[in-house]
Amino acid sequence: MAKYFFYVLLCADGTFYGGYSTDVTARVATHNAGKGAKYTKTRRPVRLIYSAGFDNEHDALSAEWHFKHQSRAAKEAFLAAHQVHW
Repeated sequence: MAKYFFYVLLCADGTFYGGYSTDVTARVATHNAGKGAKYTKTRRPVRLIYSAGFDNEHDALSAEWHFKHQSRAAKEAFLAAHQVHW
């Protein structure tokens, strides 16, 4: 069973936020409480639209890094390829 997760949030302003966690449900709640990342504090509420599990931390962090360093169009293409509709 996966222990590490890469996730994507849809922020209230329509932007995407990619993150990493070992407990996605708790992490989304933390974001919505305004105690998550600086980026999401002013863009609440956030909604989980995608998550993927990994067996090791390196792969989950790599997925997060690659997502964050893409253009908006590339992020939308990634989500569409994974059948995510926001």
